[in-house]
Amino acid sequence: MIVLTPELRACNILTMLAKVNSCAVVGLEGYMVQVEVDISSGLPAFFVVGLPDEAVQESRERVRAAVRNSNYTFPMRRVAVNLAPADLKKEGPAYDLPIAVGVLLSSGQIAADVTRTVFLGELSMDGALRHTSGILPMVGVAHQQGFTDIVVPSADAREAGLVEGTRILPFDSLAALTAYLRGDIPAPEYKPDTNVLQEAPSIAAGIDLAEIKGQEHVKRAIEVAAAGGHNVIMCGPPGSGKTLLARALPGILPSLSNDEALEVTKIYSVCGLLPSDTPLIKQRPFRSPHHTISNAGLVGGGHWPKPGEISLSHRGVLFLDELPEFGHAVLEVLRQPLEDKVVTISRANGSLTFPADFMLVGAMNPCPCGFFGDPYHACTCPPTVVARYQRRISGPFMDRMDIYVEVPHIDYEKLADKRLGEKSESVRKRVEAARAVQRSRLNGSKITCNAQMTPAEVREYCRLEDSAQNLLKAAMKQLYLSARAFHRILKLARTIADLENAEFIQSHHLAEAIQYRPRTQV
Repeated sequence: MIVLTPELRACNILTMLAKVNSCAVVGLEGYMVQVEVDISSGLPAFFVVGLPDEAVQESRERVRAAVRNSNYTFPMRRVAVNLAPADLKKEGPAYDLPIAVGVLLSSGQIAADVTRTVFLGELSMDGALRHTSGILPMVGVAHQQGFTDIVVPSADAREAGLVEGTRILPFDSLAALTAYLRGDIPAPEYKPDTNVLQEAPSIAAGIDLAEIKGQEHVKRAIEVAAAGGHNVIMCGPPGSGKTLLARALPGILPSLSNDEALEVTKIYSVCGLLPSDTPLIKQRPFRSPHHTISNAGLVGGGHWPKPGEISLSHRGVLFLDELPEFGHAVLEVLRQPLEDKVVTISRANGSLTFPADFMLVGAMNPCPCGFFGDPYHACTCPPTVVARYQRRISGPFMDRMDIYVEVPHIDYEKLADKRLGEKSESVRKRVEAARAVQRSRLNGSKITCNAQMTPAEVREYCRLEDSAQNLLKAAMKQLYLSARAFHRILKLARTIADLENAEFIQSHHLAEAIQYRPRTQV
């Protein structure tokens, strides 16, 4: 009796078409992909078709080496791999594992029923399974399509386990997976960490407001901004604490809900920025790109569009330090995301939409030297240079800012004072109480804070007392405010009233909101 070794089976037994299930990520959404492997007679060759990118094409060498180093034989025949549907773009190394499994099934070296199993993972040359980006959206779509078993690298098991109702099969290597498929070893026991979503959300560890001396009116401004999700611009001389105040903002923002945490985690997973020890992001993002960033780096893009900094700031803060130093075109592309809370990237073969619900915080100097209007330090810039510098920020962009606050020079007495200010924890409690009022008021809609209200919600919920109505009318006439500024003042006044738990917007609420408008058009 002749015993057929894997080598003999690979070379002598008639092969068949093998179909293995996998997933693709386009934008932030997962799509099912079927990996079809056919081995036929002819000169040895290995083809991958189905609109693959360069990383998928390179999987041929990784799969060939991984199969050989897992004690199997790579067929010396014509191997054709099709990634269906053929009109869906495929990118990344997540197809290494399903292609390898398909080759082994098609060559007859293993036999298993994989019709209800999805395979995801990158292979190293020695057959080990590596971390793969985009696991969360891929496992999510597989679960929606009714697949029962999801094979992932062990490093990604906790992230995959965030999708409830799935059976996660984590493996460290191709050899261990094939041993399971042959029935030599039992299925690995993996219990998803159900406490991940139930644990209390963590608060961003950053600058505490108590450590920032002086600037009490600026602290009040960022408290109002945090309570309603409003955009802020801080203007002042160098060293006055603008960056420090911006970095303290995440510490007073309310914690992420489970749905918001999953949204943020999906974005970071697709971008490959999810830390290996953090399956779920529970802190609000804080992104601070350099002013040399490009349009594509900020809003997203590329040949295969990826999320940019504004999507990485989703549900968090986008901090633009030295705001006038950013390119004019870069700032102007922010105008649409600031209004719509999404960014759409269009290419010849289609469009992708990424979420962009973020708080914009900008810090700027009043002039190139930074001391224009400072009573303690003379400005050395000619008036024309100051005007040209301030015109770098357009009027339409400035009109989309809810709060404009000046950050003055700090006196020695305040810096030397040993007493601490109010802690971020106390401020955060007021912010969370105001957000709770807003959620209760806006219950049943997708809006979560005052800054997102449309004119319909403004008309319904931003009701003014008679004295406040007269004040707003006078402000509109004297300041020549636009319709957008009118609605933004009302939304800001509504937030200030929510911090006091007031039912109607009163005169002092409206007066504070009006004084946050820039006195001169920058």
